[in-house]
Amino acid sequence: MICGKSGMLRAPSCRDTGGVTPAYLYYTATTLDGFLADEHDGLDWLLSQPLTQGSLLDYDSFYARVGALVMGRSTYQWILDHPAEQFADTAGWPYDRPTFVFSHRDLQPAAEMVSIISGSPQEHHEQITAAAGDGAVWIVGGGALAAEFARAGLLDEVLVSIAPVTLGSGKPLLGGAFDLELLEHGRNQAFLEARYRVAGERP
Repeated sequence: MICGKSGMLRAPSCRDTGGVTPAYLYYTATTLDGFLADEHDGLDWLLSQPLTQGSLLDYDSFYARVGALVMGRSTYQWILDHPAEQFADTAGWPYDRPTFVFSHRDLQPAAEMVSIISGSPQEHHEQITAAAGDGAVWIVGGGALAAEFARAGLLDEVLVSIAPVTLGSGKPLLGGAFDLELLEHGRNQAFLEARYRVAGERP
């Protein structure tokens, strides 16, 4: 196995400890000018875009490989505030995997599999890895949290769908300066899809 160059989404990646851990993947969508959401956490730009199944970054195929999820407070709150109709039978929580929410606030877990945690990615790495089992760890968002994992050497890949929309300002895709290596690219309707390896933080 070549450390730091995980191939398929299921593939584990090597760490400096010499152990093998699940791949940590930042799977998301962005505007062409690099924003996850507008300044009010709005996603109208994303929800109005047509999508089809079976593309490079097909959601169902990706989620089937996920063992655990990680997200920040804003992402967590957005999900709670925007329950989708297809998830009505899950009491407003759409995921059936262990989920870790990083927050310094006293939040209530929305479901039994949700854990509210605080601190750095390194502090919770073993717990998250254990919860993922044989699956990958999906860093749902936002960009600042994904950057924390990248700085800690705990982000393997960025899988991003790029919409033909610009916002001019908003919540950035990745809160930091990093070098990425393009591994694959594809298309889903108007979206450009790209899979990148995180090469490291820029000096």
